[in-house]
Amino acid sequence: MKIFILGTESLGVRGLSCYVETGESRILLDPGIALGYKRHGLLPHPFQIAMGRIIRNRIVDCFNSATDIIISHFHGDHVPLEEANPYQLSMNSLVRPKYLRHLWSPSVANLGDIMEHRQSAISHFLGMDFVPSDGISTGPFSFSMPMPHGEVGNNLGNVMMTRIEADGTVFVHASDIQLLEWSPVKQILEWDPDIVIASGPPIYRNSSSISFARDAMEKALYLAHNVDTLILDHHLLRSSEGEHWLDYLGKKVPGHVACGADFMRVRRCLLEAQRDVLYRELPVSEGWHDDYENNRQDFSNYTKWRDCELPWQEARNDKLF
Repeated sequence: MKIFILGTESLGVRGLSCYVETGESRILLDPGIALGYKRHGLLPHPFQIAMGRIIRNRIVDCFNSATDIIISHFHGDHVPLEEANPYQLSMNSLVRPKYLRHLWSPSVANLGDIMEHRQSAISHFLGMDFVPSDGISTGPFSFSMPMPHGEVGNNLGNVMMTRIEADGTVFVHASDIQLLEWSPVKQILEWDPDIVIASGPPIYRNSSSISFARDAMEKALYLAHNVDTLILDHHLLRSSEGEHWLDYLGKKVPGHVACGADFMRVRRCLLEAQRDVLYRELPVSEGWHDDYENNRQDFSNYTKWRDCELPWQEARNDKLF
């Protein structure tokens, strides 16, 4: 089994997109991307937009070759969208994968109206129905029943976790559980995984709450002590406080904890966490975002920041939306 983390906060964007190759299967999970539309009152910085373009292209390439596409939930940083903003993945960027066999997602009964519309739009675009997957097991896949997106009782809906077993390895994708409830943690451990990727807690929204960070840490420690590799990213790494939280966890359970960038053996590039710093250190020319939205983008002054340098050869000259 080969696991590639395509797009998440430690790689510079919002999402938790992964690609898994196993035998004859090529499995794409949560093929979406977003940049926070406003952070610290600022639109995404051109350096982050350029990074997003590169990651978007990687997701599109994996989409084109996928045999199975799995969507944990239909938020805009996890799926392609009919009406994407300039910083998300537009459905217009995609073509129907030639070898696509199945679309897997939560059932309509567990979706709100907006999420149901997004599911329907993707299904129509691809000419294939989604398999209602909550709680089923088939072939290498097992899917969880609906799990809370963060805390029980919020208005964010539910998510579906995925277990993939192949080649002697069990991989679990636990998008947006945020380690705020025990139910997903217990389900993950019942699946006996080797590698888990999950959203860590949104420390950036609760930075003053000691109990919030402590309660999530308890669940993270429990997971980390019981799996070979625990990858935590997404909501957690939208702030420097979240990175400190992750590194503290890593010291408590050495050798078992990573973020997406660590797992992929590339340098961390937490651009969502450092947008205000980016603007101070790499000033943005007036009118740049208007030019970008009209496909007159010029990234020539925004290809390197601190120790992060864009693999610019991957950025093709196609339109973004």
